[in-house]
Amino acid sequence: MTSSTPCDQPVRSLISTTLATPALRADRWLLVLDLARKWSTTNAADIKKSLSSSLEKLDEVERFFAYPGAQLLERLKSCLSDDDNKAFLRLAQRISTTIVSRKYHRDASAWNMDDHDDEPLNRLPQAITHLKSTPYFEVLSVVPHARSRWPLIQEEARGVRRAEDDFIYQPVIVGNAQDALTGILLNPDIGAVVLYEGFTAQSLTENPLLAAFQSVIDFSTIGDDETLVLQLAQAIKKIRPEMDIYLLSDRNIETLAGKPESRFFNRIFYQMEEPLELHLSILEGIRNRYKTPFFDNLKRYAQRPIATFHALPIARGKSVFTSNWISDMGEFYGPNLFLAESSATTGGLDSLLEPTGNIKDAQAMAAQAFGADHAFFVTNGTSTSNKMVLQALLAPGDIVILDRNCHKSHHYGCVLAGAQPYYVEAFPLVEYSMYGGVPLRTIKQALLALKAHGDLARVKMVDLTNCTFDGHVYDTRRVMEECLAIKPDLIFLWDEAWFGFAHWSPLLRQRTAMGAAAALTEALTRPEAQQAWDKQASTLGNTPDDETLLNTRLVPDPRAVRLRVYQTNSVHKSMSALRQGSIVLVKDVDFEHVESQFHEAVFTHASTSPNLQIIASLDVARRQMQLEGYGLVSNALQIALEIRKQVNSHKLISKYFRVLNSAEMIPGAFRQSGLTDYNDPSISWDKALQSIKTDEFLLDPTRMTLSCGAAGFDGTTFKNILADKFNIQLNKTSRNSVLLQSNINNTRSDIALLIRVLVDIATDIDKKIADNDEEYQKTFENRVHALVDDLPELPNFSHFDDRYRDQPKAPTLHGDIRRAFYDAYNEAECEYIPLDSPEIAKRLQSGPALVSANFVIPYPPGFPIMVPGQVITQGIVDFMRKLDVKEIHGFNKALGLKLLKRVPGKNKG
Repeated sequence: MTSSTPCDQPVRSLISTTLATPALRADRWLLVLDLARKWSTTNAADIKKSLSSSLEKLDEVERFFAYPGAQLLERLKSCLSDDDNKAFLRLAQRISTTIVSRKYHRDASAWNMDDHDDEPLNRLPQAITHLKSTPYFEVLSVVPHARSRWPLIQEEARGVRRAEDDFIYQPVIVGNAQDALTGILLNPDIGAVVLYEGFTAQSLTENPLLAAFQSVIDFSTIGDDETLVLQLAQAIKKIRPEMDIYLLSDRNIETLAGKPESRFFNRIFYQMEEPLELHLSILEGIRNRYKTPFFDNLKRYAQRPIATFHALPIARGKSVFTSNWISDMGEFYGPNLFLAESSATTGGLDSLLEPTGNIKDAQAMAAQAFGADHAFFVTNGTSTSNKMVLQALLAPGDIVILDRNCHKSHHYGCVLAGAQPYYVEAFPLVEYSMYGGVPLRTIKQALLALKAHGDLARVKMVDLTNCTFDGHVYDTRRVMEECLAIKPDLIFLWDEAWFGFAHWSPLLRQRTAMGAAAALTEALTRPEAQQAWDKQASTLGNTPDDETLLNTRLVPDPRAVRLRVYQTNSVHKSMSALRQGSIVLVKDVDFEHVESQFHEAVFTHASTSPNLQIIASLDVARRQMQLEGYGLVSNALQIALEIRKQVNSHKLISKYFRVLNSAEMIPGAFRQSGLTDYNDPSISWDKALQSIKTDEFLLDPTRMTLSCGAAGFDGTTFKNILADKFNIQLNKTSRNSVLLQSNINNTRSDIALLIRVLVDIATDIDKKIADNDEEYQKTFENRVHALVDDLPELPNFSHFDDRYRDQPKAPTLHGDIRRAFYDAYNEAECEYIPLDSPEIAKRLQSGPALVSANFVIPYPPGFPIMVPGQVITQGIVDFMRKLDVKEIHGFNKALGLKLLKRVPGKNKG
C-alpha cells in the first residue's frame, strides 16, 4: 500500500487508494514524523526540503479534518521556517501520535496550543486506554462565505455548546460541493453535514479522488443552487447513507420541504435564525443512531434489585459468586454478565420470538441501517437464518436454483422445506482446490432449461453465496435483473454471512443484496427502464431461442417485476457482535403475504430461551457501524491491501508464499475490466471503477488466500503451525492455501506480526534446504509438486437417482432431496461399501448405481461432494481417494460410503 494520498496522485491512481481513503492520513503524518527525526539529528537542507513538500501535501488533506487545526499546523510550519528542528520534532510527534491513537477523540488536552513533550508513540495508546469522555464527532459545513469568515463560523458553532450536551463535535468548513464529497470520503469522523445554500459546485483544484465516484454526481450539468444542494445531498447519501444532513436556506423553505427530494435532509432551517436549534438537531441525529433500544434496556434491567423465581439459576449470579467451586467464573466474567441474564420476557426485556417493545425497535433500527424494509435478529447463527428463510418461502415440490458449493445450511433447508434443489456449478479453481462463484450464464441456462420443460412456474428462488468463503463477490444487481427478465417474481436469497461489513464501503455496497435491491428499485421506476425493455422486446421478438437469450444482457419488464430480496448476515463475522449473532434482512414487495409463514419459520428454529447478550451485541454492533463503520471498514481494507503488498513484494517471503490476486482467483472471462491486482500501480481510476461496477465477479479485498504449497505445507498443517507456534489464528484452508481475513478488529501491528512470522518460516525453510543433502531437497520438491501440481479434479454434481426425480428422462437436474434424506433413516435400505473396495469399480461399470444416502462434506474444501439421492460417479470416487484431510462430515472411513439400496417395488422413478 502506498503511503501517498489521493490528493498528490496524478489522474492515474490505485484502486487500493479508492478503497481505503480514510486510512491514508496516519501514514502521511508518520512519514512527516520520520523525516522530523532525521532532521533533528542532521539538520540537512534536503530533509528540510522534503518536510516542506510533505507539509504542503498535508495541507490538501488536513483541511478536511478538525484536528490538529489551522493554528497547530501554522505553528509546525513556523518551526520549519525558523529552523527549529527540535521544536518541530516535538510538535510533529505530538500531532502524529495523537492522530494515530485518536487521543483527540477522548482527551481535550490534545487540542492545547501549549508546547510540550509527548510520550513515545509506543507508550501513548496504553496511557490513554482507560480515559473516558463524551463521544466525539465532526460536522462538515458547506458554506458560500469567503474563507476569511470560516474561523468565525467555527467559533459560532462552538459557541452554542452546553455543558449538558451528551456528545461533542468540532466543525470542519469547506466551500464547494466537490470538497464536501472529498471531506466525507477522507474523514470518517464526520457524523453530520450542514449545507448553507449558495455554495459553489466545483473546487478550484482538480481532485482525482472524486473520479471514482463520478457516477453519483455530475458537476458539469448542475443547474441552480437548489439543484446543486439536492444533488449534493443525494450524492452524500449514496456514499455514506448513515449521514445526517441539514439544510440552511434563505428561500421559501416551506415549499422546499414539501418536495420529495427533501427526504435527504433531516431538517431544513431558514438560514441561521436558530443556531441553537441546529446544534440540538445535530446532537439529536447522532443520539438517534447512538441509542440501542435493547442494550439500553438490558443495562437498566441489570441495575434493578430483582428476585428470580424462574428456571435460570445463573441469573443475578448468586449461585456463582457464593460458590466455593465456581466463583472464579464470576471473577473472570464480572457481575454484569449475570445481572443481565433472565429467562423472563417480562419486565421490559421483550421477546425475540414475538417482539413488541425494545427488540422490535432495535430490529427496525437495524433494518434502516442496512437499507432493508425489515430485519430479524437470530441468536443461533446464519445457519439458522438461512433455514428460516428457506422454510418460510419454499413449500414441498418448489424448485430452488442453488449453488452446489454453498453452506450446508442451504442444503438442509431444502430437506426441511421439501424443496427440490436444482444444483448449479461454480467455476472451479483446481490449482487451489476450491470453487469460485456460479457464472450468470449457468444460472440462466438452468432457468431456461426449466422453462423449456414447463417447470418454470415451480421455480421460486435463486439461492447464492455472496461473497463466497474465498471472497468471490457477485454483480448482484445484474444477476437479479437478468433472472427477473426470465421470471419476474423470483425470490433471491443472498447468503452474505461474510460480507455484512460491505454496506459501509461506498464502492462495495453496490455489490451487496440490499445495496443492489435499493438501486434496482430506484432504476425500475425510471422511464429508461421501460424504454430498455421495449427496445429489447422489439430486438428479440416473441420467440427468441435460448442461445440468443444466453448471449443477451437481459433487462426485466418493470411492469411485471416483483422484487423480493432476502439477505442473511453473520454479524459476528465482520462486526462487533458475539458469536452466533446473525440477522435476516428483507426487501420484499410481497412480504405482507408471507409474513405469517416467516414468523412460523422463526418459531420453528429460534430458541425460546435466546441469549440476551447476543441480542444486545447485535444492537450495539449496529450502533457502532452507523457511527464509525465507514472508518473501521476502510481500515480493514487498508490492512488487507498492505498485507497483499508486503507478502508479494518481499524477496524471501514470496519464494514460498503468495497472496493470490484477482487474476489468479477469477478467470479472465469474468473480469471484463482486466483488473489483475488491487496493488497494481498501473491501474487507472477508470479501470478501478469499471471493475467494481461491471465485472461479473469481484474479489473481496479483505479475504486473502495465502498460497503455502510452495513452502511444502498443506493448508491444515500450515494453519496449525501458525496457531500452535506463533499465536496466529485462522479457520479456512484448502489443500495448498490458508485464508487470511482482515476485519474491523485488525491493526497495523497485526501486519507486522504476520510478516515477521512468515519471514521466520521462510528463513527456516531456506536453511533446511541449504543444510540438508540432495535426498532432503528431492523430498521437499516432491512434496511441493504434490501440493501445487498433482491436484485432484474437482467433481461436479452428477444428478439425482431416477427414483428421486419427477420425470427421470427430463433434461433437468432437480430432485427430491428430502425423500432421499429420510429414506436413509431406514437402515435396512442402506448399505456400506469401503472406499477402496473393488466392488465400487464393478458397480460403476455395470450397476446398480451408487446412490449416496447422506451429505458427504470434506473440510477442506467444505462443500458437499455428495448429497442424499445423488448418483456417485468415478470422478467423485477419485476425488475422495485423493483426499488427505482428516475431517469429512458424513463419511465413516471404517464403514465406507453409505449408500441407498434399490428396494424392489418401492424405489420406482
